[in-house]
Amino acid sequence: MPTYLLLNKPFQVLTQFTDSEGRETLAKYISTPGIYSAGRLDYDSEGLLLLTDDGALTHAMMDPKHKVPKTYYAQVEGLPSDESLLQLQSGLELKDGITKPCEAMIVDEPIWLWERNPPIRERKNIPTSWIKLTITEGKNRQVRRMTAAVGHPTLRLVRFSIGKLRLDDLKPGESRIIDKQLLSDNGIKWKAKKSSPKTAFTSKKPPKRPDQRRHRSRPNQNQSRTNGKTQPDNPKNR
Repeated sequence: MPTYLLLNKPFQVLTQFTDSEGRETLAKYISTPGIYSAGRLDYDSEGLLLLTDDGALTHAMMDPKHKVPKTYYAQVEGLPSDESLLQLQSGLELKDGITKPCEAMIVDEPIWLWERNPPIRERKNIPTSWIKLTITEGKNRQVRRMTAAVGHPTLRLVRFSIGKLRLDDLKPGESRIIDKQLLSDNGIKWKAKKSSPKTAFTSKKPPKRPDQRRHRSRPNQNQSRTNGKTQPDNPKNR
């Protein structure tokens, strides 16, 4: 049976299990063998991460066709205007294309949010604010690039939900196993890969290749077509 696991990924943790540069990885928090992250979450981002050994689910989460909504809380520099929010909602032109329309609104700092270690670098003369965004794409560092494009760089980014699955009471570094039905009930659906059928053996012989087909030998000119016996050589026929 496939394994499905939700993790609250802490700040500055790679979404992989090894790193040649010695950075912190998922290996510190996950002991379940053979599972990998289904989708990306940046090293300097926090929040909900789905891990599995179900290759079909991983493919579905990375496929733009599935459009699984993901909700983020972004602490940004400055106070975004209505115009900036409208730009985020309508779509922005980034280096790798125009983003799809999304939900974006100004919210208060979430009451459920934990303190980050280390905390963000705040500048005394520049206030910060929180934006709640729900996107259906997975471009590299998309939310950060979107807020930067409207003049409000992201200082802290927390993923709150994938589909309808939420962080709930998971603290940073904590995880829990879930089942396939819960994923389906919360808007994450995919088709399992069909195993290739084994070759069926039948009593019928496989067709011969053209070069293996037997050709009828032409009858010898001296061979009778009636009885198949070779006729003696007749001098008159010479």
